[in-house]
Amino acid sequence: MKTYIAFLRGINISGKNKISMSDLKLGFEEIGYSNVSTYLNSGNVLFESEKMNIMLIRQDIESMIFDRFGFRIPVFIIEKNKLDEILRNAPEWWGTDNKEKYDNLIFILSDDTAVKMADSIGPISEGMELMEIYENVIFWTFDRKTYQKCNWWKKTAGTGIAEKITIRTAGTVRKMCK
Repeated sequence: MKTYIAFLRGINISGKNKISMSDLKLGFEEIGYSNVSTYLNSGNVLFESEKMNIMLIRQDIESMIFDRFGFRIPVFIIEKNKLDEILRNAPEWWGTDNKEKYDNLIFILSDDTAVKMADSIGPISEGMELMEIYENVIFWTFDRKTYQKCNWWKKTAGTGIAEKITIRTAGTVRKMCK
Protein backbone atom coordinates (compact mmCIF):
# COMPACT_ATOMS: atom_id res chain seq x y z
CA MET A 1 0.00 0.00 0.00
CA LYS A 2 1.16 3.49 -0.82
CA THR A 3 -0.14 6.72 0.62
CA TYR A 4 -1.20 9.37 -1.89
CA ILE A 5 -2.54 12.89 -1.77
CA ALA A 6 -5.09 14.24 -4.22
CA PHE A 7 -5.53 17.98 -4.75
CA LEU A 8 -8.75 18.75 -6.61
CA ARG A 9 -8.75 21.96 -8.61
CA GLY A 10 -11.63 24.40 -8.50
CA ILE A 11 -14.19 22.90 -6.14
CA ASN A 12 -16.30 24.78 -3.60
CA ILE A 13 -15.20 28.19 -4.86
CA SER A 14 -17.79 30.97 -4.87
CA GLY A 15 -20.61 28.43 -4.82
CA LYS A 16 -19.35 26.58 -7.91
CA ASN A 17 -18.58 22.88 -8.24
CA LYS A 18 -19.93 22.09 -4.80
CA ILE A 19 -18.78 18.80 -3.32
CA SER A 20 -19.22 17.88 0.32
CA MET A 21 -16.09 16.33 1.76
CA SER A 22 -18.07 13.47 3.30
CA ASP A 23 -19.52 12.62 -0.13
CA LEU A 24 -16.08 12.93 -1.70
CA LYS A 25 -14.59 10.62 0.94
CA LEU A 26 -17.34 8.08 0.28
CA GLY A 27 -16.67 8.31 -3.46
CA PHE A 28 -12.98 7.53 -2.92
CA GLU A 29 -13.88 4.54 -0.74
CA GLU A 30 -16.42 3.23 -3.25
CA ILE A 31 -13.76 3.08 -5.99
CA GLY A 32 -11.44 1.07 -3.77
CA TYR A 33 -9.23 3.51 -1.87
CA SER A 34 -8.69 3.07 1.86
CA ASN A 35 -7.87 5.17 4.93
CA VAL A 36 -9.40 8.16 3.15
CA SER A 37 -9.42 11.51 4.92
CA THR A 38 -10.08 15.04 3.72
CA TYR A 39 -8.74 18.39 4.85
CA LEU A 40 -10.60 21.67 4.48
CA ASN A 41 -13.41 22.12 2.00
CA SER A 42 -11.18 22.68 -1.01
CA GLY A 43 -10.53 19.12 -2.12
CA ASN A 44 -7.46 17.87 -0.28
CA VAL A 45 -7.63 14.09 0.11
CA LEU A 46 -5.21 11.69 1.76
CA PHE A 47 -5.70 8.02 0.85
CA GLU A 48 -4.02 4.65 0.43
CA SER A 49 -3.96 2.41 -2.60
CA GLU A 50 -2.29 -0.72 -3.88
CA LYS A 51 -2.27 0.89 -7.34
CA MET A 52 1.10 2.29 -8.36
CA ASN A 53 0.23 4.17 -11.56
CA ILE A 54 -0.55 7.79 -10.68
CA MET A 55 -2.09 8.45 -14.10
CA LEU A 56 -4.59 5.59 -13.63
CA ILE A 57 -5.38 6.74 -10.09
CA ARG A 58 -6.04 10.25 -11.39
CA GLN A 59 -8.31 8.90 -14.14
CA ASP A 60 -10.24 6.79 -11.59
CA ILE A 61 -10.81 9.79 -9.36
CA GLU A 62 -11.71 12.20 -12.16
CA SER A 63 -14.19 9.65 -13.55
CA MET A 64 -15.70 9.09 -10.10
CA ILE A 65 -16.16 12.83 -9.62
CA PHE A 66 -17.84 13.18 -13.00
CA ASP A 67 -20.09 10.14 -12.44
CA ARG A 68 -20.99 11.08 -8.88
CA PHE A 69 -21.13 14.89 -9.01
CA GLY A 70 -21.62 15.67 -12.68
CA PHE A 71 -18.66 17.88 -13.45
CA ARG A 72 -15.12 17.56 -14.64
CA ILE A 73 -12.51 18.47 -12.05
CA PRO A 74 -8.77 18.27 -12.71
CA VAL A 75 -6.99 16.28 -10.01
CA PHE A 76 -3.31 16.35 -9.07
CA ILE A 77 -2.01 13.14 -7.45
CA ILE A 78 1.26 12.87 -5.59
CA GLU A 79 2.76 10.20 -3.34
CA LYS A 80 2.92 11.44 0.25
CA ASN A 81 6.61 10.49 0.40
CA LYS A 82 7.30 12.65 -2.65
CA LEU A 83 5.50 15.64 -1.11
CA ASP A 84 7.54 15.11 2.07
CA GLU A 85 10.72 15.30 -0.04
CA ILE A 86 9.53 18.46 -1.79
CA LEU A 87 8.83 20.13 1.54
CA ARG A 88 12.28 19.16 2.84
CA ASN A 89 13.70 21.05 -0.14
CA ALA A 90 11.67 24.22 0.29
CA PRO A 91 13.60 27.48 0.11
CA GLU A 92 14.45 29.06 3.47
CA TRP A 93 12.10 32.00 2.84
CA TRP A 94 9.09 29.78 2.19
CA GLY A 95 6.67 28.58 4.84
CA THR A 96 7.92 30.75 7.68
CA ASP A 97 5.83 32.24 10.47
CA ASN A 98 5.97 35.68 8.83
CA LYS A 99 2.32 36.79 8.81
CA GLU A 100 3.10 39.50 6.21
CA LYS A 101 3.85 36.81 3.62
CA TYR A 102 1.57 34.28 1.97
CA ASP A 103 3.34 31.05 1.00
CA ASN A 104 2.02 28.78 -1.75
CA LEU A 105 3.06 25.64 -3.57
CA ILE A 106 2.04 25.44 -7.24
CA PHE A 107 1.42 21.99 -8.71
CA ILE A 108 1.37 21.60 -12.49
CA LEU A 109 -1.74 19.82 -13.82
CA SER A 110 -0.83 19.98 -17.50
CA ASP A 111 2.01 18.30 -19.38
CA ASP A 112 3.99 21.53 -19.02
CA THR A 113 7.06 21.62 -16.83
CA ALA A 114 7.39 24.00 -13.90
CA VAL A 115 10.03 25.90 -15.87
CA LYS A 116 7.72 26.31 -18.85
CA MET A 117 4.85 27.34 -16.57
CA ALA A 118 7.03 29.93 -14.83
CA ASP A 119 8.12 31.27 -18.22
CA SER A 120 4.45 31.53 -19.27
CA ILE A 121 3.54 33.44 -16.12
CA GLY A 122 6.50 35.77 -16.53
CA PRO A 123 8.80 37.55 -14.12
CA ILE A 124 7.96 38.01 -10.46
CA SER A 125 7.40 41.49 -9.09
CA GLU A 126 10.69 42.34 -7.40
CA GLY A 127 10.33 43.12 -3.71
CA MET A 128 6.76 41.80 -3.56
CA GLU A 129 7.04 38.11 -4.42
CA LEU A 130 9.55 35.28 -4.50
CA MET A 131 9.58 32.15 -6.63
CA GLU A 132 11.73 29.03 -6.79
CA ILE A 133 11.30 25.87 -8.81
CA TYR A 134 12.03 22.47 -7.31
CA GLU A 135 11.66 19.58 -9.74
CA ASN A 136 8.14 20.10 -11.11
CA VAL A 137 6.58 22.33 -8.45
CA ILE A 138 6.93 26.05 -7.79
CA PHE A 139 7.37 27.61 -4.38
CA TRP A 140 5.77 31.05 -4.48
CA THR A 141 5.49 33.69 -1.78
CA PHE A 142 3.94 37.14 -1.99
CA ASP A 143 3.49 40.09 0.31
CA ARG A 144 -0.03 40.22 1.76
CA LYS A 145 -0.18 44.03 1.57
CA THR A 146 0.78 44.36 -2.08
CA TYR A 147 -0.46 41.08 -3.58
CA GLN A 148 -2.85 42.77 -6.01
CA LYS A 149 0.11 44.46 -7.67
CA CYS A 150 2.04 41.20 -8.05
CA ASN A 151 2.51 39.89 -11.57
CA TRP A 152 2.05 36.27 -10.54
CA TRP A 153 -1.10 37.01 -8.54
CA LYS A 154 -2.82 38.32 -11.67
CA LYS A 155 -1.42 35.73 -14.05
CA THR A 156 -2.00 32.55 -12.01
CA ALA A 157 -5.74 33.27 -12.05
CA GLY A 158 -5.80 34.17 -15.74
CA THR A 159 -7.00 32.20 -18.72
CA GLY A 160 -4.35 29.92 -20.13
CA ILE A 161 -2.63 29.48 -16.76
CA ALA A 162 -5.28 28.84 -14.09
CA GLU A 163 -6.55 25.64 -15.66
CA LYS A 164 -3.02 24.22 -15.84
CA ILE A 165 -2.17 24.55 -12.14
CA THR A 166 -3.53 24.04 -8.67
CA ILE A 167 -2.19 26.01 -5.73
CA ARG A 168 -2.06 25.09 -2.04
CA THR A 169 -0.81 27.08 0.93
CA ALA A 170 2.21 26.02 2.96
CA GLY A 171 -0.11 25.21 5.86
CA THR A 172 -2.28 22.93 3.74
CA VAL A 173 0.55 20.92 2.20
CA ARG A 174 2.24 20.53 5.57
CA LYS A 175 -1.00 19.36 7.16
CA MET A 176 -1.42 16.76 4.39
CA CYS A 177 2.03 15.34 5.21
CA LYS A 178 1.43 14.85 8.94
